[in-house]
Amino acid sequence: MSFFEGSFLLITMMIGTLVPRLLPMGLLAKRTISKNVQIWLSYVPVAILSALLAPEIFMKNGSLWLAKENLFLLAFLPVIIAAYFTKNLFATLLIGMILVAGMRYFGMA
Repeated sequence: MSFFEGSFLLITMMIGTLVPRLLPMGLLAKRTISKNVQIWLSYVPVAILSALLAPEIFMKNGSLWLAKENLFLLAFLPVIIAAYFTKNLFATLLIGMILVAGMRYFGMA
């Protein structure tokens, strides 16, 4: 890939990620949004995060994987409990990372 092609690719990728973020803000900046739409929009981050995490936790090679060797599934319940009680993203991530690293270190996988 030449410098020009790489630069063109980078710039088009930057525009491709910037437009979907700026367009809604530009269209909705001076408008009031109804309470029902605000409530509906509050669920969007949770839905996106769930859609990203669920395949990593429950699937392997495109199929459902509910085996005891699935470290992510084993760490899932304690992490959900920690998230519920701490309500702290950093603590939740740290607990999940420690659990998976510990299970790998002690050969549970």
